[in-house]
Amino acid sequence: MKKALNEMRVGIVGGGQLGRMMILEGKKMGLHFTILDPDPCCPASSIADEQVICGFHEPAGYRTLAELSDVVTYELEHINSDILIELVGQGHIMAPSPHILKTIQDKYLQKSFLLDKGINLPDFEPIDTLDALQHVAEKRFNYPFLLKSRRGGYDGKGNYLVRKRDEIPRAFANLQSGRDSLLIEKYIPFQMEVSALVARTGNGEVKVYPLVENIHQENILRITIVPARVSFSVSEKALELARRTTDVIGGTGVFCIEMFVTSDGEVQVNEVAPRTHNSGHYTIEACATSQFNQHLRAILGLPLGSTELLKPAVMMNLLGEERYRGRGKIVGIEEALRISEVYIHYYGKAETRPNRKMGHLTALGVGVGEAMEKAGMARKMVTIIGEER
Repeated sequence: MKKALNEMRVGIVGGGQLGRMMILEGKKMGLHFTILDPDPCCPASSIADEQVICGFHEPAGYRTLAELSDVVTYELEHINSDILIELVGQGHIMAPSPHILKTIQDKYLQKSFLLDKGINLPDFEPIDTLDALQHVAEKRFNYPFLLKSRRGGYDGKGNYLVRKRDEIPRAFANLQSGRDSLLIEKYIPFQMEVSALVARTGNGEVKVYPLVENIHQENILRITIVPARVSFSVSEKALELARRTTDVIGGTGVFCIEMFVTSDGEVQVNEVAPRTHNSGHYTIEACATSQFNQHLRAILGLPLGSTELLKPAVMMNLLGEERYRGRGKIVGIEEALRISEVYIHYYGKAETRPNRKMGHLTALGVGVGEAMEKAGMARKMVTIIGEER
C-alpha cells in the first residue's frame, strides 16, 4: 500500500539555506525530514526531524540517510555522487539522478554532454598545465577569456577573468594550486545574465517558471529581477532553450538553467544546477508555487503546481558586511517590514563573514520599477553585522 504523504520520509544531503527553505515548505504537507550535514548548527538543523552529522564525502553517512528515507534529494552539488549511485543500485530512490549529478559536477563533462546534444553554449576546452593554457589561449581564445575550476566553484570561487597574457600564470596558480583540472572558456560579452527554473517529474510532466534577470558582483548573485527586462522574442527563446536543456538532461526535480543574452539577442547556456537555486527565491512570494514546493512535488510523484507569476518581483541577497565577522545579527528589519509587500528571510547561519549569503529579501510591485524601488529602500535598511565571540 502506498504511503500517505504525511508518512513520507525525505532525506536531504545538505542542511544549508536551500534545505531549510525546502523543509519549511514540506512541513506544510506533513513530510518527515532527515538531513545530512557535518555542521550540527547548520541552518536546517533546528527544523529537521533528524540529522546525520557526517562529512559530504563520507559513505557511511549516506547509507544511514538512505535507510532513514523514502527518497533522497540534495541542496548542493559538491557531494559524493559515487555513493549515491551505489545506493541507487541497491534500490534506494535518489532525485535528481546521481548519474546526472556526476556529469554536472564536472563543468567540462557537463558542457561536453550539452554540446553533444546540440545545446548552444560558449566555446571551451579542458586545461591541465600552464603550458597548455598559454598555448590554447594564444591559438584559440581571444582576450579576455574565462578560466574556471572544473569542480567545486561557487559564489565567486573557481572563476578568473583573464584580460591579458601576463595574467595567465597568476590565474592558473590561483585556481589550480596543483590539484584541480581547469577549463578555459570563451568570454561572452553578454548584455544580460538570465536564468529559468524548470520542474520535471518522473513521468515527464514539465513546468517552466518565468525568465529572470540576474545581476552579479564579483561573481556573487546580488539581485534577481522578474520578469527579465528583455523582449518577448528573447524571453521565449531563452525559455525554450531552458526547457530543451532540461529535456536532454532528464531526471526529476527542479533544475536551474543559467544563460547569457548577447546584444544581438542570441541566448547561450552558461551552467546548469540540478537543484533549487538562489535566483528562484522570489518564487516563495511571487509565484503560485514556490520552487521548494515544486521540487518536493516532483520528487514525490505529485502533480506539479502552477508557475504563474502573481506579481513582478525583485530579490536581493543579504550578504555579510565587509567589516564584520562572528555571530551574525540582522538589524533594520523592523523598518524594512514597514514597506508594503517586502519580505525578509534570514537563514540562521551561526556566523557571518564578508560576502557570505546570510539571507535575502523580496519585494513585490505592480511593475518591475516599483518592486525595484521597494527592494532598494529595504536593502538600505537591513544590515548583517557580526559579534566576535
